[in-house]
Amino acid sequence: MSEAIYEKAIKNRYEFVILFDVANGNPNGDPDAGNMPRIDAETGHGIVTDVCLKRKIRNYVETVKEDTKGYKIYIKEGVPLNTSDAKAFEQEKTDAEKALKMKQPDKNELDKKLRDYMCENFFDIRTFGAVMTTFVKAALNCGQVRGPVQIGFARSIDPIVSQEVTITRVAITTEKDAETKKTEMGRKHIVPYGLYRAEGYVSANLAKKTTGFSEDDLKLLWEAILNMFELDHSAARGNMSCRSLIVFKHDSEFGNAPAYKLFEAVKVAQKEGVTAPRSYNDYCVDVDKNAIPQGVTVEIMG
Repeated sequence: MSEAIYEKAIKNRYEFVILFDVANGNPNGDPDAGNMPRIDAETGHGIVTDVCLKRKIRNYVETVKEDTKGYKIYIKEGVPLNTSDAKAFEQEKTDAEKALKMKQPDKNELDKKLRDYMCENFFDIRTFGAVMTTFVKAALNCGQVRGPVQIGFARSIDPIVSQEVTITRVAITTEKDAETKKTEMGRKHIVPYGLYRAEGYVSANLAKKTTGFSEDDLKLLWEAILNMFELDHSAARGNMSCRSLIVFKHDSEFGNAPAYKLFEAVKVAQKEGVTAPRSYNDYCVDVDKNAIPQGVTVEIMG
């Protein structure tokens, strides 16, 4: 990786907690269950996958940056991965064509150059990493990149109730059906209300060694998380909002406390007297700053 990218890499470790909610919508349908909201079968708590959240972050960055240099998106709809891999090959085409006839050590060095090109040009690779596909008849490979930012599954604070709502439409699909009926029936699944919590990690060490994830990238990540639902509204997803982003910053590259201690300092519970939460105001969110170890600071965004 170029020296300039190395110098820009973040120097501090972070952990973060995302609180987001949904009202009268389906936050993440399960295709194996008729697109019903994902639910933990044992507890009834709702689940939103990490893939779903990262997709919304990617979409936000792609929208606001519009493929400007350094902020392209690798995992995107309608673009095969090999197409993006080929961009790296074209950038290093002269060396790449020579390397096809070289011994393996020389190919390994070129693979590294290709990987660095992908990290410098694609925001989501620099952030989340990627397993980049083999190309040029398996002779070269961008490689596997472990990203510094990792996000776990989101889980609802309380068990959710998945409701199936029957809907009708007056537009009939076929002319034959129009002869015998005036409306058609359909169904959609919604969660009346659910507050979800996701936890994430940012590794300064991986940023320095692997992708060059920078302070500017970090600022854009926080911005994307806070606004990831604002550009993603649809009838199916109902009203979704990021309510709070709680960021823990360590004073060092490797961290000053275990992540679980920081996550345990964030407590979310129903307010007294609430039996069926229907808004964010039905919950109390508290960050126990006395439980945060020395060398870690907390910032609440949103």
